[in-house]
Amino acid sequence: MYFCRSERQRTMAGESHFLPITKKELDYLGWDYVDVIIVNGDAYVDHPSFGAAVIGRVLEREGLRVAILPQPNWQDDLRDFKKLGTPRLFFGVTSGNMDSMVNHYTANKRLRSDDAYTAGGKAGFRPDYATSVYSRILRQLFPDTPIVLGGVEASMRRLSHYDYWSDTLKPSILLDSQADVLVYGMGERPIVQLAHLMQRPDWRDHLSECSQIAYIDNSVSRYKSENPILLHDYAEELKDKRKYGENFVTMEKESNKRVQRTLIQPYTDKFVVVRPPFPVATEAEMDSFALFDRMKNAPHPKYLKRGDIPAFEMIKNSITIHRGCFGGCSFCAIAAHQGKAIASRSVESVMQEVEDLVQRPYFKGHISDLGGPSANMYKMHGKDLSQCEKCARASCLVPKKCPNLVADHHAVTALYQKVMNTNGVKHITIGSGIRYDMLLTDNEKERMQLGLGEYLRQVVRHHVSGRLKVAPEHTDSEVLALMRKPSFDHFLDFLKDFNEENRKCGKNQQLIPYFIASHPGCTVEKMSKLCDLTHQYHLMTDQVQDFTPTPMTYATAMYYLGYDPYTGKKVHVAKSKQERQDQHLFFFADLPENKKKIRVIRANLHNKR
Repeated sequence: MYFCRSERQRTMAGESHFLPITKKELDYLGWDYVDVIIVNGDAYVDHPSFGAAVIGRVLEREGLRVAILPQPNWQDDLRDFKKLGTPRLFFGVTSGNMDSMVNHYTANKRLRSDDAYTAGGKAGFRPDYATSVYSRILRQLFPDTPIVLGGVEASMRRLSHYDYWSDTLKPSILLDSQADVLVYGMGERPIVQLAHLMQRPDWRDHLSECSQIAYIDNSVSRYKSENPILLHDYAEELKDKRKYGENFVTMEKESNKRVQRTLIQPYTDKFVVVRPPFPVATEAEMDSFALFDRMKNAPHPKYLKRGDIPAFEMIKNSITIHRGCFGGCSFCAIAAHQGKAIASRSVESVMQEVEDLVQRPYFKGHISDLGGPSANMYKMHGKDLSQCEKCARASCLVPKKCPNLVADHHAVTALYQKVMNTNGVKHITIGSGIRYDMLLTDNEKERMQLGLGEYLRQVVRHHVSGRLKVAPEHTDSEVLALMRKPSFDHFLDFLKDFNEENRKCGKNQQLIPYFIASHPGCTVEKMSKLCDLTHQYHLMTDQVQDFTPTPMTYATAMYYLGYDPYTGKKVHVAKSKQERQDQHLFFFADLPENKKKIRVIRANLHNKR
């Protein structure tokens, strides 16, 4: 039994409890039925950074009884899937906070030996393609109970997609999983709308009235008045890669707009319908999604004897202040999942969470992050939002900053200062990556108006613990263009400003740049030049990774197609294991065991010229 006596007393007093995960807990709460059961590939952590917990608490706030089934055993007699009974409304299914394949495998498809979302960091507690596996089991055991998919794994597979791990073009996960509905993106609003609808016996006939969901329909005649976008049939994509490339461009352009149309993809005699998303969340809505005051802000006590959950340990002292990203990096799925537009919490809401955090027994005075997908996009938006409604541009920053973007840093700087003045807060570090190209300008008036210099000054003086993470990602201009990242010269300009600010305040802090090898467009020769440049500027290259193709990103489309779907221009793709290994070596060229290999590679490059 996981409730202690004081927990029961709090429950009886109407205060928060962990969402139940066992039959004993259901009995303890006196529940003779459950409305929604969320099957989750992660261990259950009741904290706002964990999606299954957030959705559970949102539904609970609507008056529903919600239970969570974390990491059920899919390899035995399936008793875990049966232990909580049949939900009155639906099963919600998610692989967890991460795509299960990214969670399981390295970029070179090597099986990982750990799992940050499992107690003790142990691997092996979820299957490959967890969302589909869980859903198919539920369909077998509960054929008449609706199944709703959610989370990043489902979200990024809502349409046909290239799957790196099987090296195939797969259909929408709705077909593979046998689920009824898919919620994409950040799911608080669509899951509430769907939960209310599913209390009607004819709910299937009204799915077209919902936003931010996908489902299978046998006819598309009802959508004609909406002027939907009809994509190429999946069968055509299998015959001709160019059809997939055209579909990708259409999908990405539409998903970049603030106001979107319905997307429909045929599957011979069926259609996957993707309804437009909800409008960008308002400040009040973002505050309502914070949920820290409803949560235990801790892992379920079931895991006490099994060890820490590394993902929770990493974020337990951090606070999310906004979501979305307008950076548009081609290898990143954030915009396709969270959206390109920024949705921010109010200062008051953030401060309430800070005060709550200070009271938690594990907090020692250090807030490890105040940010989101990027640290310095808080409360940023377009000057004229009507221009943003139909804007299909992937990035507001590359190839150059959009003149309609208000990149004012005063709000986030003021927030840092306010949090620092809170009793119990000793230090704040900015763990989210800083989008440094927004801090660069030759116009001194603009620098003052947007608070760019003051933001950098405050970060360098108060919010860096020796090292600051930034992400130039590469040094080659052609690769950076394909990454939708700014020129390496921008990074060098920022490095100069960073070092100068350190000199002024008497500190000797370092920039830690992130780099990616084997990205589309990158060759061994370009990695060799990256190696030379990083040595020239005395940059550390220990924060590095090899490109991993993940569903629904521009970079993955190039990897699969071998060309840029926007231009049709051929793009070099490092697909062989040997080339990927050779590119990766240049990050660690100074290691004794790599020096001879590097010399051989460079000699071969020289001979080919």
